[in-house]
Amino acid sequence: MPLDFYMVDELLSEEERLIRDTVRSFLRKEIAPLVVDAWHKEEPLDVRMIAKKFGELGMLGSFIPQDYGCPGMNYTSFGLICQEVESIDSALRSFVAVTSGLVMYPIWQYGSEEQKRKYLPKLARGEIIGCFGMTEPNVGSDPASMETTAKRQGGEWILNGTKTWISEAGVADIAIVWAKDVEDKKVKGFIVERGTPGFEQTSIIKKGSMRAGDVGELHLSDCKVPEENRLPKATGLRAALSCLDQARFGIAWGAIGAAIDCYKTALEYAKNRKQFGAPIASYQLIQEKLVEMLTEITKGQLVAWRLGRLMDAGKATPEQISFAKRNNVRVARFCARTAREILGANGISLDYSPIRHMANIESVYTYEGTDDIHTLILGRYITGIQAFRREM
Repeated sequence: MPLDFYMVDELLSEEERLIRDTVRSFLRKEIAPLVVDAWHKEEPLDVRMIAKKFGELGMLGSFIPQDYGCPGMNYTSFGLICQEVESIDSALRSFVAVTSGLVMYPIWQYGSEEQKRKYLPKLARGEIIGCFGMTEPNVGSDPASMETTAKRQGGEWILNGTKTWISEAGVADIAIVWAKDVEDKKVKGFIVERGTPGFEQTSIIKKGSMRAGDVGELHLSDCKVPEENRLPKATGLRAALSCLDQARFGIAWGAIGAAIDCYKTALEYAKNRKQFGAPIASYQLIQEKLVEMLTEITKGQLVAWRLGRLMDAGKATPEQISFAKRNNVRVARFCARTAREILGANGISLDYSPIRHMANIESVYTYEGTDDIHTLILGRYITGIQAFRREM
């Protein structure tokens, strides 16, 4: 049963509920049992196997039209998918959101018709895997200062640079790489295929978070990419940032999924764990923690639902997306830590999910715009004054 204190289910269509429930059942039966060992051993899940299964259920690029071999669902359904996936593990939701919002979306919005026909159906079916190359070793929150360069040379582009902390970097078949044109200084997008000379993909190990997923680096050294692999409509940083909005939308929903799983785990534990002759759920301090978790989750659910409807109507603004990402990840962070407290010493055991969610959410709190960056986005909206830069 979903956690639905304010009866948000009544605001969903029958089709949306069916999609959510189908995804939930599939994940619980086939994917959840694989996660704990993968996280514990830091042996990333078999994303190729998972991609095909997700593709069969229409979980990848779900909001992209059927014209391109995609499911053609609405954004609310995409959000519900992300919610259910992150209730299992943040790395899985990252795969879904990256594939949908950071790989398929830019091809759909900024690619040529040939690129759309070539890549989107295969990505939707999980036949190929993509990644998004934007963050760099020296450039995170300030993408306008990216150091990766692109130089036109006849019918090719020569790319040089390094991208880091890239989900699915080590296994991706294609990468959407953003680079600054050395001539006009504008950021442009490129589709770089695995095996291209000068293109190296590596994985980062020894992580304290997102341990069940692949995260790595992309290295480009005089990497030659044909003009036909440049995203023709992506000129300027705005295109890249619009992709981030898509992924941030998925995070806003996914974080609530993690929070709900933490709450349910803590509630069940509190009802069964006895101390001083009574279940700990009977004590005021524990009840207060549960009430605070329920309150924050319910507010987050309403924020996610409203943002979904705004996205469906084409009315959502980047600031509204930042609001939802910032708020709902804070909710997940609070619920994971609170659930860990309620579980006491057992809270650090991987037999229970909160400690894993707690570690994963630290990554979610940081990527796709840190909490501080989203605060400044909203601060700029409120005051009309940007506070990102200071002249030194």
